[in-house]
Amino acid sequence: MQAPTAPTAPTDDMEKPPHPGPEDPPSYPSHYQPGPPGPVGYPTTGYPVFGPGPAGYAAPYQPGGMPMYYPSGGQPIMYQPGFNMNLNPPPQISWMPGPPPLPNCPPGLEYLSQLDKVMVHQQVNILEMMTHFETNNRYEVKNSTGQMIYMVIEDTDDVTRNAYHSLRPFVLRVTDCMGREIMRMQRPFRCTCCCFCCSCAMQELEVQSPPGVSLGYIRQHWGCCKANFSIENEKKEHVMNMNGPCSPCACGSDVVYRVKSLDGTDIGSISRQWPGCLQESVAEVDNFEISFPLDLSITMKAMIFAACFLIDFMFFEYTPRNDRHRH
Repeated sequence: MQAPTAPTAPTDDMEKPPHPGPEDPPSYPSHYQPGPPGPVGYPTTGYPVFGPGPAGYAAPYQPGGMPMYYPSGGQPIMYQPGFNMNLNPPPQISWMPGPPPLPNCPPGLEYLSQLDKVMVHQQVNILEMMTHFETNNRYEVKNSTGQMIYMVIEDTDDVTRNAYHSLRPFVLRVTDCMGREIMRMQRPFRCTCCCFCCSCAMQELEVQSPPGVSLGYIRQHWGCCKANFSIENEKKEHVMNMNGPCSPCACGSDVVYRVKSLDGTDIGSISRQWPGCLQESVAEVDNFEISFPLDLSITMKAMIFAACFLIDFMFFEYTPRNDRHRH
């Protein structure tokens, strides 16, 4: 005999919140709510726990096949390589072997200790190319030999993406070869229709690693004819500067952003590679090359890496495609 169930309270359609529109940006951070954990747990040994973040895990090594990741629903999904407008695409995707654990290093960032150059390739969505409907950005992060290091996936709802375009608030989730989120980047909404030199109109990005533990901040500063940024640590102390060119849309050449120490010494660079006239007109895809000293601290490497995505959204995210040609 079936047990009686409690009566369901009637719902009133008038009490439902209105759907967000262009005049009402969504709250920050994003709408994303993590679902139940996947059916297979991760090792609990390896890295120590850092602050209030999640427990550490052992560094992954070269997987035997294509790795799986677990979305919010908890069901395993086989990784599918994205489509990038590259004239000589690699025959298959290989992942960089995981280095041994490092002390005082956020879980997953130990890969950066062995790198002095990182390549970021934005993936092309066929639906976006055909319909100009803005979809979540997706990036593949590789080393100089073409081995995959991370996947970066945007988490933004459809209304926000297509209403605010390049100004949209977002959450970017950086995952490793096992699908574990090792870094999170959050950008709040900033209205640029007010005074362009007002601090409330300047863009900023918070970087967390592990997710929930602040690693640092990237803040835009007003400049007469150049893009100026400051890179701050978790205590919001100014540690590095980043300066861009007068025109972020150079035709026929790469666009380079220089990272410097407080005394003006060159530390690294973020270069947006010019894809060529044909690729520029066919698909909105951005490729970046990030360089920094091999012996630079892992935290500073991670902050320079994160600055690449703020630059991409601010200066190279034009939608619909006709806006790119106007700029």
